[in-house]
Amino acid sequence: MSQDKHDVCLQDWMDREAIAESMIPLIGTLYRKKNIVTSIYGRPVVNRSVIDLLKAHRFVRHMEKQALSVHDTFPVVKALLELDVAQAHIDIGKLAVKFAAEANGRDVAAFVADELKDVIGHAAPISEDRDVVLYGFGRIGRLLARIMIEKAGAGNSLRLRAIVVRRGKGDDLVKRASLLRRDSVHGTFRGTLSIDHENEAIIANGNYIKIIYANNPAEIDYTQYGIKNALVIDNTGVWRDQAGLSQHLEAKGTARVLLTAPGKGELKNIVYGINNGDIEASDKILSAASCTTNAITPVLKVMNDAYGIVNGHVETVHSYTNDQNLIDNYHSGDRRGRSAPLNMVITETGAASAVAKALPELKGLLTGNAIRVPTPNVSMAILSLNLKKDVTVEEVNNYLREQSLHSAVQKQIDWVNSPEVVSTDFVGNSHAGIVDAKATIVNGNRVNLYVWYDNEYGYSRQVVRIAQQVCGVEYPTYPARG
Repeated sequence: MSQDKHDVCLQDWMDREAIAESMIPLIGTLYRKKNIVTSIYGRPVVNRSVIDLLKAHRFVRHMEKQALSVHDTFPVVKALLELDVAQAHIDIGKLAVKFAAEANGRDVAAFVADELKDVIGHAAPISEDRDVVLYGFGRIGRLLARIMIEKAGAGNSLRLRAIVVRRGKGDDLVKRASLLRRDSVHGTFRGTLSIDHENEAIIANGNYIKIIYANNPAEIDYTQYGIKNALVIDNTGVWRDQAGLSQHLEAKGTARVLLTAPGKGELKNIVYGINNGDIEASDKILSAASCTTNAITPVLKVMNDAYGIVNGHVETVHSYTNDQNLIDNYHSGDRRGRSAPLNMVITETGAASAVAKALPELKGLLTGNAIRVPTPNVSMAILSLNLKKDVTVEEVNNYLREQSLHSAVQKQIDWVNSPEVVSTDFVGNSHAGIVDAKATIVNGNRVNLYVWYDNEYGYSRQVVRIAQQVCGVEYPTYPARG
């Protein structure tokens, strides 16, 4: 490479770095002053570094026929600052791409104003019932805490007020805080943590979170901590039916309950993006279904909508979970007593049949099984489907790509088209499932789809989406989907 070429490349990088650096405080101002959450093709850019911001722009080339630069998005951010808009989710990447295609002589400011005309001058109504309590503080509980703490920066959002656990041996508070701070899979907490020993609380990025020690739900009086009309998110999995979970409603200060596991009996199992429209004000107890059900249901829905599903089989290749043994030991479940880090373990899954609770039209059409494998996080669902019509690989992949970008399930379905990705590449992915386009197999009307999912973080984001709807803190998203 000539010296001139070297200089040009380096100068271009430095120019884009400089623009990204100038964008960061503007994005922060939109977030904290106007409660505008910005993203680039679904990738969050609030509280991100210069490199994170540049990588989010780079990602777009994998999804669109054109590249996206900070030169394109910076004017969009500046235009947003000048508008009387608040409480919205705005994808500045999609707005920039749409401007390039549909400006029709308008400058950026005029185009952005036209796109957001429905929310200029007024904000979405906010419910006062936004206090949240985490009952349990395991893998999902800690990720839920991280997500809610991160989202609390703009105000007027879910407020994590308390965490309920049983008191452990030793300095319990320090150990709880340490587990929130450090995670072997998801990395360190993005922010600062401190402990109020006297009042038994954790302070995370300015969020004061009371740690409540209790042995059963009904004995707690949340109102003595200033908590009222709270949504209790039960992530223990101890109770999964109406009777057991109703204990939470006996506690003073509780309004509703959300279970982070498949609900039994007549409990509504909600997969956000699919049947969250079924949530009614009278529903006091809801289930967020399972991580696998959340991963596969959106893909199954869009495939059924477009092509019709005759029948199919779901095989889940799932990372081991906390209910398995590290080394061989007694376990009440078949095969689960064998060492999780050393074995592939065939086990059952109810995800295939559970799909029907969110998509009744697929009732009885799917079978399912699972294989637990020696990885700590990120799983895969293989959907083997018989469709009502013949299709091609290109047709299916293009359709699913479009659904991931411009549909009602764009937050649930992600799409990747790389021959090199492996499971660890999807740690921290916020979507319920990620379609691996390179792995798609088609033979006439028979289709095999490979769907990755972060069974911890992606699922936790789905839980938070339900919580936001229940608490009335959902904001409009722009640009409006096509």
